Amino acid sequence: MVVVATLATLVVAALASLFMAWSIGAGSSGSTPFAPAVGANAISVMRAGFVVGVLGLSGAVLQGANVTEAVGTELVVGSVLTATASTVALIVAAALVAIGVFAGYPIATAFTVTGAVVGVGLANGGGPAVAKYQEIVALWTLTPFVGGGIAYGTARFLRNESVPERVAVPALGGVVGLLVANIRFAALGGESGRSLAEVGAAATPPLSVAGVDVGVVAVSALFVLASVAVVRREIVVDPARGQRRFLLVLGGLVAFSAGGSQVGLAIGPLVPLLDEVAVPLPTLLVGGGLGLLIGSWTGAPRMIKAISQDYSSLGPRRSIAAMIPSFAIAQAAVALGIPVSFNEIIVSAIIGSGYAAGGAGVSREKMLKTVLAWIGSLVLAFGLAYGAFTAIDAVL
Repeated sequence: MVVVATLATLVVAALASLFMAWSIGAGSSGSTPFAPAVGANAISVMRAGFVVGVLGLSGAVLQGANVTEAVGTELVVGSVLTATASTVALIVAAALVAIGVFAGYPIATAFTVTGAVVGVGLANGGGPAVAKYQEIVALWTLTPFVGGGIAYGTARFLRNESVPERVAVPALGGVVGLLVANIRFAALGGESGRSLAEVGAAATPPLSVAGVDVGVVAVSALFVLASVAVVRREIVVDPARGQRRFLLVLGGLVAFSAGGSQVGLAIGPLVPLLDEVAVPLPTLLVGGGLGLLIGSWTGAPRMIKAISQDYSSLGPRRSIAAMIPSFAIAQAAVALGIPVSFNEIIVSAIIGSGYAAGGAGVSREKMLKTVLAWIGSLVLAFGLAYGAFTAIDAVL
């Protein structure tokens, strides 16, 4: 009887995790990456939903382990995420995110899941992971300033009349190439994954100068030069089309990063249960990635259409300015294993790029309400999860 009850609880937890993955795919990770490209008429809404789903699945499988393990094991001190606790956390968080999806207003997924997991963990006798909370709060606090600041500077750079567009946009392409060369992929081996630059450098004789691997620098430089050349060719042939294609590439990179970051929010609470069901983490990542994909295909088009309206007032240049820091911050969060809200990243970047043109396309009232929604989602998720688990535990 006990075995049946335990198995039933695990099944419910898995279904709650799948629902959470669907909600995330339909919401933040599925809607934000290609919203700028849709706003710039570079891709249709339905096609954007399809592509973001595939890329999100790829990111989940190749980069999702860090954030997944952090959410599952590092938010609360002690082995307190039981099957019941994980189920309660996932249901509370998924319900709040789904409400945001159907209401057409994005909810900060990372805030919601973090609040729910911490809530059930503390309610079950766990201790606060103060050091991890400090890292999370630091990233969440810095994101609006760093992301918004970089977006503002990038937009100003693109608007600078003394810098020709055929120089400015390819230069930004080179920055993106540098980032791509140095992001880490679990599939490439190593304890925390390896970058493309490291893999390329491994094929050359080892040489370091002042502790810097010359091979990694050389491969990174090749990525930069190749990216500059490709983007420059597109811009010279047709500037408008070149900008739209660059936006598509940025959207793809952000969608991939979203999968690597957001899948951990859906399946992280299941990590402490893996020993009971003998399911390897890669299999769990695939399952979570498929949930994101289904959510992106079935629910994201609605949100993409809504968010793209914000970007249409920014235009291609400021959309490019918003997407570059979004990609960089998302990859930094994946590398550090910190759950991060894509809504926070994107909204902050929109504000920064919008203010580069004197605040055009930026609604202060809407931004204030969004910030309050972030804080409210964290507090509400914590309170609901803590109360729900306490009540269920008392009954059981």
